[in-house]
Amino acid sequence: MTGQYSGLIMMVVFFGIFYFLLIRPQQKKNKEIQKMRSELQIGDNIITIGGVHGKVLSIKDEVMTIEVGADKTKLQVSKWAVGSKQE
Repeated sequence: MTGQYSGLIMMVVFFGIFYFLLIRPQQKKNKEIQKMRSELQIGDNIITIGGVHGKVLSIKDEVMTIEVGADKTKLQVSKWAVGSKQE
């Protein structure tokens, strides 16, 4: 009888290890990024996922206008494209 259930028990154990080592940390990281993006304010310095450094000028729903470079070029980017916020 125990031989029949050992394979099932091993699968459950492997799934548990997989969940706690891979899935849960990724979900936590995604939640932190979503929180950072939702808390962006005008005047914050950001870095997009493409590596563009800029300052937030305006935020409208899911699109924001940022100012980049010495000549103060204005770009519109999606909120999901923000990779990090500089302090």
